[in-house]
Amino acid sequence: MVIVVLLAVGVFCYFLWRQGAMKLTRNCRWRQVKSQGHWRCNYCGAVEPGDAAPRICRNPRRLG
Repeated sequence: MVIVVLLAVGVFCYFLWRQGAMKLTRNCRWRQVKSQGHWRCNYCGAVEPGDAAPRICRNPRRLG
């Protein structure tokens, strides 16, 4: 019984940590525009430069 409780607490803590580690929303759909050298979100239209896919939502409505 103690093991089940510890596992449940561990899973809950993992989900809290994961939420903080990944700031994307479920709606974020980043697509790379290689010709222009940036990423564009299909959901909100935010633009992020770089080669690696963004891990933070740049939606202006969420940042304000």
